Amino acid sequence: MDINFEYYKIFYYTAKYKNVTKAAAALGSSQPNVTRIIKLLESQLNCRLFIREPRGLSLTEAGEKLYSHVEIAYKHFINAQEEISGQTDEERGTIELGATETALHLLLLDAMRNFKTNHPKIRIKVHNYSTPELLQFLNAGKIDFAVITTPFKTAKSYQYETLYNFREILVGGTQYDFLCGKKLELKELKNFSLIGLGRGTATYELYKDFFIEHDTDMELDMEVASSDLMLPLIQSNLGIGFVPENLALPLLKKKRLVQIQLNTKIPTRSIQIASDKNRRKSAAADFFYQSLKNINTNTTT
Repeated sequence: MDINFEYYKIFYYTAKYKNVTKAAAALGSSQPNVTRIIKLLESQLNCRLFIREPRGLSLTEAGEKLYSHVEIAYKHFINAQEEISGQTDEERGTIELGATETALHLLLLDAMRNFKTNHPKIRIKVHNYSTPELLQFLNAGKIDFAVITTPFKTAKSYQYETLYNFREILVGGTQYDFLCGKKLELKELKNFSLIGLGRGTATYELYKDFFIEHDTDMELDMEVASSDLMLPLIQSNLGIGFVPENLALPLLKKKRLVQIQLNTKIPTRSIQIASDKNRRKSAAADFFYQSLKNINTNTTT
């Protein structure tokens, strides 16, 4: 079967906007033409790709599968086109960056601000998910590279570089100041409300194993989806939790948080950059990748 790339381009925009009128406008085409091409593509593939609903279109299971591949391919085509057409200008292109919440706050926000100041024409699209999710994105080719937080399962096809080592501390709101001045056993934390990142995150797996190693279980009273929510909840005296020391320090200095000491050492963590050794990065992505590697932050804070 001959491949008509124009058909897939029209399919991509229709699936992206889930609306034929919006897809036609983005393509500079007409609504009847977009509808006709979609029907031709469905006929070629011998399956239905869209379901018409009151609020627009939704993808069928087959449509979802096709879109997951077409989206990656289309982005690669666009990046290649930008790179070739602007080959005399190193300051253009798009970076598909994957990053965890912790990596963003401890490292990437400053790094991106500095990079954009010096290279304003390069676009950065940030995909903000957990470490396991970002590794799936990297495997699917949806991102150029991922800046992730340990621990995670390594793969031989990936290259890893440590960008930043950090440690976490146990903190609570001001109502927990009675815990200061003494060192707690890890098993004593069962007596208090514990806030942490939920299942499916690298942080959850780290602390689950940490508690098991010390012959106790981790019982979260409050699970959050993002580390961004941890400090506000802890500051509101809803519980105690493990957070990066550098993020907690400003609130500790303002006496909005208190540090709770343990009689055991909390595991050291790191932020690493992961990339696929078998997949070529765009010029813009490689440019930013190299700038991140040159950040001199490889010391434990």
